[in-house]
Amino acid sequence: MTPQLHEHLTQRLEAAVHRHLAAAQDWLPHEYVPWAQGRDYAELPWDEAQSRLPKPVRAAVALNLLTEDNLPGYHGELARIYGASEPWRAWLDRWTAEEGRHAIVLRDYLLVTRAVDPVALEADRMATVSGGFRAPDKDMLRTIAYVSLQELATRVSHRSTGRLSEDPGLDRLLTRVAMDENLHMVLYRDLTQAALEVDPAAMLRALVDEVAGFTMPGTGIPQFARRAAAVARAGIYDLRVHRDDVVLPLLRYWRVFELTDLSPEAEAARDELSAVLAELDRRVARLLSRRELVVA
Repeated sequence: MTPQLHEHLTQRLEAAVHRHLAAAQDWLPHEYVPWAQGRDYAELPWDEAQSRLPKPVRAAVALNLLTEDNLPGYHGELARIYGASEPWRAWLDRWTAEEGRHAIVLRDYLLVTRAVDPVALEADRMATVSGGFRAPDKDMLRTIAYVSLQELATRVSHRSTGRLSEDPGLDRLLTRVAMDENLHMVLYRDLTQAALEVDPAAMLRALVDEVAGFTMPGTGIPQFARRAAAVARAGIYDLRVHRDDVVLPLLRYWRVFELTDLSPEAEAARDELSAVLAELDRRVARLLSRRELVVA
């Protein structure tokens, strides 16, 4: 990254953090948990019949919680990428504090309502956090591109999970968490826009890499593939949702295919992005075709 681009991003981040703090609403996790439903697990051991949530919803909420649990790993990697200078450090600390609330409230809700096996959940937390998180191939621009996609994907997943849950309390909780995720996405979306203004070739290259290779950060969670498949089959978050509600809206916002006066390197990167989207379209078409065959 050139010094000019880094300075531009730093200035944009400083303004974005001020906007974020003005827009962010403080909230208290304990106010979203129905404590009166709580029972001592020693007196009444957990049984699957106690959960009111559909299995795909349980899988989705557990995945989201375990992803939040791995916050120390994300913080460490982002600190390495951002460095210790301000306002990058201040933003990372604030983001970490907000994301930490999500893990607190999700775990409390699941345990109080007996939605999941507490013993299995703790075993999965230990395995997930012990495995940590590494992103050795991510530089600043790839990180900004990835987190723009990931924060929006998380918002979409939370809202879909809440609507499908048939649990008003959980829907309310996930709506609150999704509001945080949306503000995080807006900040990173703005940084991506700033990079496109100064160095479109470098930022487009980062977008190609991240759109093509995108995976959610929870891939290290035990039985992630099985759980993610259940979430996809339920329509909470699948490849079509990823394309239609995450990738395409962001690319439209950045007006990627309307940029002019691009260098040959930037044009080449944009052409490659078009090819990545075409392949994504083919994958979505195959997915929908398979579903039609199953229904038939």
